[in-house]
Amino acid sequence: MKRECGMLLPVASLPSRYGIGAFSKEAYRFVDQLKEAGQQYWQILPLGPTGFGDSPYQSFGAFAGNPYFIDLEQLIEEGLLTWDECNQVDFGQDQRDIDYEKLFYNRFPLLRKAFERWKETEQKLGLDETAMEELLCAELVEETQEYCFYMAVKNAFDGKSWDQWDKDIRMREAKAVSRYREELKDEIEFYEFQQMQFQRQWKKLRQYANECGIRIIGDIPIYVAFDGADSWSHPELFQFDEECKPVAVAGCPPDGFSATGQLWGNPLYCWEYHKETGYTWWMKRMAYSFTLYDVVRVDHFRGFDEYYAIPAEDKTAEFGQWEKGPGYALFEAMKERFGTLDIIAEDLGFLTPTVVELVEKTGFPGMKVLEFAFDPSGTSPYLPHKYTRNCVVYTGTHDNMTLRSWYQRMDDGSRWFAKCYLGNERTPQEEIHWDYIRLALQSVAKLAIIPVQDYLGLDDWARINEPSTLGKNWRWRMTSGDLNAGLLARCRDMAWRYGRTGEEL
Repeated sequence: MKRECGMLLPVASLPSRYGIGAFSKEAYRFVDQLKEAGQQYWQILPLGPTGFGDSPYQSFGAFAGNPYFIDLEQLIEEGLLTWDECNQVDFGQDQRDIDYEKLFYNRFPLLRKAFERWKETEQKLGLDETAMEELLCAELVEETQEYCFYMAVKNAFDGKSWDQWDKDIRMREAKAVSRYREELKDEIEFYEFQQMQFQRQWKKLRQYANECGIRIIGDIPIYVAFDGADSWSHPELFQFDEECKPVAVAGCPPDGFSATGQLWGNPLYCWEYHKETGYTWWMKRMAYSFTLYDVVRVDHFRGFDEYYAIPAEDKTAEFGQWEKGPGYALFEAMKERFGTLDIIAEDLGFLTPTVVELVEKTGFPGMKVLEFAFDPSGTSPYLPHKYTRNCVVYTGTHDNMTLRSWYQRMDDGSRWFAKCYLGNERTPQEEIHWDYIRLALQSVAKLAIIPVQDYLGLDDWARINEPSTLGKNWRWRMTSGDLNAGLLARCRDMAWRYGRTGEEL
């Protein structure tokens, strides 16, 4: 096992002049910076189109890409947009903050202009409607095409979720499906155009990263959104009744952080059906994921062992119960289908013996988070001296406070224990984050991933997500001057000191 390291930065958080990070020249520059800093990995968040709350974990499609990430400047180079058209749009004035409302209302009209010009160009080349449709779908899997149909129908119903559509199309009656496909042909093709552009631009960026020695760690949520193409297109995959309404939904039980638990609301899988079909849908989902990423981090891995089922009519998560998931059978099927897969198991939180056994049986590396380590009892499994090599260590994840804010808010007992553990009583406050970065890099873990905000030493205004809150998440952006040459040199030096650059000491 090589010792390696990387940085965590969502695509949305890249610098950008158009409101949100994208597959732009700034993304290519970040790849160059990773290489300069001695890194081998870039970890990102899910790339799907965001839905409720702008969360990448609530996507309109598990087999689709976020159209916000399409680089407008590449569309300009292709003659599909102009500089003036892009520069005249208000995407928000704050270079540190993503304004999703302005993105929603202003980004899609630009993409629509690009689509119309693309159609005009193809028609001048002699392509008829059938040939254009074939060209649009040539790079899209069937499930991605279903997402495009879903979004077209959703727009026809003023953006409402599919459970509020007319019954014939909500229940996917054959005549209704045919009628809507014909009536919404242009809108469907608009979404297919977006997905074609997404796929082409991302493939180009990923190839560049790989050529620079940088591998991409992607992230797939265990669950899909109810308001999404997957649950509408394939209700048989989920715990729905005859009217396609959820019987139970996902969440987690009450704990020290939430007295009523967390009610996520995602539809739960009908695992018996998945088993009967040889987990076909999951095979497709994993195959699609590896067309996007080099390594896949599977979110909420515990849910494959046991999942928390909450009655669909409940308003809190207090009265759910644990049910058995597919266990190792799912991953055994994947192994037979794909061979060895580069997967990271997100095994955080309360772990039962059966979850630990499942992770060990798969052989997937689990996750260790330093912000969870410093319980003054000294019993935390996240303390570095307890690691095995087959794990991935993080200072924190997208769901955690930044290192600086975490340290500032530690209770006295935890801070005392942390200082004893690190022996860093004399470290200046403004440098304290480097002590924990060093601890992660020097650990035995085969891979260390550090959020960019921790390298920058930022406070919690740069936090990506605070679970169970709405309206303030997924918004932070880096600016072009943040990762300067001095900081990149320091990152490289520290990675080299602990044998994570691939260079001999």
